[in-house]
Amino acid sequence: MTLFDLTGRTALITGSSGGLGLAMARGLAQSGAQVIIHGRNQDKLEAAREALSTEGHKVLATSFDVTDEAAIEQALEALNDDGIDIDILVNNAGVQLRRPLLEVEIDQWDKVINTNLTSTFLLGRNVARQMIARGKGGKIINIGSLMSSVARPTVGAYTASKGGVRLLTQSMAAEWAEHDIQTNAIGPGYMMTEMTQPLVDDPKFNGWLINRTPAKRWGVPEDLVGTVVYLASPASNYVNGQIIYVDGGMLAVI
Repeated sequence: MTLFDLTGRTALITGSSGGLGLAMARGLAQSGAQVIIHGRNQDKLEAAREALSTEGHKVLATSFDVTDEAAIEQALEALNDDGIDIDILVNNAGVQLRRPLLEVEIDQWDKVINTNLTSTFLLGRNVARQMIARGKGGKIINIGSLMSSVARPTVGAYTASKGGVRLLTQSMAAEWAEHDIQTNAIGPGYMMTEMTQPLVDDPKFNGWLINRTPAKRWGVPEDLVGTVVYLASPASNYVNGQIIYVDGGMLAVI
């Protein structure tokens, strides 16, 4: 359907050399977009680029520190010099910290906030400036979490960062919607990735999650594809400032 056709669009997905980011990049590419994948591990990034290219997708790769404003500006300038305009930005790069708040050191706090929240602001702002200058609008999709709305013990820094992502998304929409930029967020539930593998392997936690989730299973990265394609496509042109939870129904029940 043309409503979900991304042909001719270019999407930058941060943190996309594996896991959720790679699955979303592949989904956007399958819908016709040229994708720019991003990561800090060069070997992993190149392997992901080769895999997508072998599948027949138009794919580029870039590597920069999402918390470094100068590095972000340099990377975007390099893309601009190559004649590449970003139509879709997916702010996916992030880190987790599992530690009680009483034991969190300030450098640990700063790392989580800077990687998950500040980077979303920096990239979103710089890409939005380009979108506004071009006058053609665009799509910004921020990746939140269940913890954008609720909390659990030992993930306080992460919860603060992802709660900030939800409200930052609304602020971006409030300021940029008039420029035909739609800014929305996705709140993944518990997804089976490298980051969560220790939880998958923990019988107590795994049992709790299966019983707590109406879908009775973990999510997988591919579960996010439909939502990210929708938010990146013309089908969502009047959707702004929203967060869509892809969580198997977890937030719907007590």
